[in-house]
Amino acid sequence: MEGSNFFFSVYVVSFALSIIQITGVARGQLPGTWELVVENAGIASMHTAVTRFNTVVLLDRTNIGPSRKMLPKGHCRRDPTDMVLKRDCYAHSVLLDLRTNQIRPLTILTDTWCSSGQFLPDGTLLQTGGDRDGVQKFRKFTPCEPDSVCDWEELKHIELSQGRWYATNQILPDASVIIVGGRAANSIEFYPPKPGGAVHFPFLAEVEDNQMDNLYPYVHLLPDGNLFIFANNKAVLYDYNKNVVVRNYPPLDGGPRNYPSGGSSAMLALVGDFEEATIVVCGGAQYGAFIERSVDTPAHGSCGRIVATRPDAVWEMEDMPFGRIMGDMVMLPTGEVLIINGAQAGTQGFEMASNPCLHPVLYRPDQPLGLRFMTLNPGTVPRMYHSTANLLPDGRVLMSGSNPHIFYKFGVDFPTELRIEAFSPEYLAADRANLRPVLTETPEFLRYATSFDVFVTVPLPVVGIVEVNLASAPFATHSFSQGQRLVKLGVTSALPDSAGKYKIGCTAPPHARAAPPGYYMLFAVNQGVPSVAKWVQVIP
Repeated sequence: MEGSNFFFSVYVVSFALSIIQITGVARGQLPGTWELVVENAGIASMHTAVTRFNTVVLLDRTNIGPSRKMLPKGHCRRDPTDMVLKRDCYAHSVLLDLRTNQIRPLTILTDTWCSSGQFLPDGTLLQTGGDRDGVQKFRKFTPCEPDSVCDWEELKHIELSQGRWYATNQILPDASVIIVGGRAANSIEFYPPKPGGAVHFPFLAEVEDNQMDNLYPYVHLLPDGNLFIFANNKAVLYDYNKNVVVRNYPPLDGGPRNYPSGGSSAMLALVGDFEEATIVVCGGAQYGAFIERSVDTPAHGSCGRIVATRPDAVWEMEDMPFGRIMGDMVMLPTGEVLIINGAQAGTQGFEMASNPCLHPVLYRPDQPLGLRFMTLNPGTVPRMYHSTANLLPDGRVLMSGSNPHIFYKFGVDFPTELRIEAFSPEYLAADRANLRPVLTETPEFLRYATSFDVFVTVPLPVVGIVEVNLASAPFATHSFSQGQRLVKLGVTSALPDSAGKYKIGCTAPPHARAAPPGYYMLFAVNQGVPSVAKWVQVIP
């Protein structure tokens, strides 16, 4: 028996070592790479947006207590109602310069906790709502060159008609912004404000449950001009001009998906004649995890996909490789979707999740059902509650934030995270560098339905079509990127010229329903490898 036990022990050890070796090899071979961009940003970003000047706005709450970044002398905020700091000399918003990775503090006055945002057509970031003294506030950040000085502006002469906490913003074809929902706000309103103020939206009340799973609704502007609005486990097609629900979609199996159940959603790339739009909703917590404060309840990994513009639209179900809550869905320049950040158990809320999901997943929408997900190289930094992910003009994805505590807290399993990282998808791998196009000539402005040319250089000869795609700069918060969209333009074949460049004929989006006015990152994509983007402004 002793001999048998010995050989059994040797077998177990050998088997374990082989598994470790296999796992190590597999991990090393998984696509994608990570890098540390900033060791200490000074704040944990709850809300993140990339500006047309290649800077990044990072924004937290103002009532979070001391951050790790001081405001400039003379810029302290005084608030007698603040429960933590009546005189607050700490920054709660910063600006990251992507050229130098330097951080500059910004001054925000009213509380931005769980607020919403959207870029306006001129590139200004509109920021709305929050908690306490910020619940009815409009704020603006007008970005500038990195070596100039720009800061937050609190709008004094207008305010939201109804307090908005956990709302969602979406820019519309007429350049206005619709603001949807929020806690105890089953209504919509607009910026610039319209006469009459808030408009009751019964759908949000109908889907509310005892967990409040109708917060941060998923709002997507469809190319027919209506809005696809998803909350809890239901979706409607909404004509906001007439305040009419045009249709109700079938419920999505799998339980609630919105805050606090922590799923995510994206609209896939708009292509072709821009008449069809497909929505994907992935992940979420088990119903009841929020009520019971159950940090160990496994998240589910189911995804629903629906062609929202079809009259017979139904959900097609599939499963991610991991159950995930609080994952961020980032539209890549190729039309694929990166799903990153989050946890595999628990729910959204302070200290209510566990088992971080360190593996990103690539969703490949053109692959057959069952083959769409690819597991990528895992990171090492848990990105839990209050973390964000944003596409950068160079094709990387920026990760910031994670503060699953009511105040900044360190020395625990999931501390407040001040590091900023970037993930490089496989298309940025060294062995694909010879395929990477360089944009040499692009227009500054695009008018709807007009033709224009772009010029690129590529180290290797071009084979096939080089795509030219427009990517918006969304406002990322709470596992949903507000205003995110990717538009694939109609293009001609790339034609070489005598100067060693390729000329690509392009057609701008046909109308503002496909691409609302504003600044976009214009990418050239060669055999799945994107260029560094140039910013262009889409105008009427």
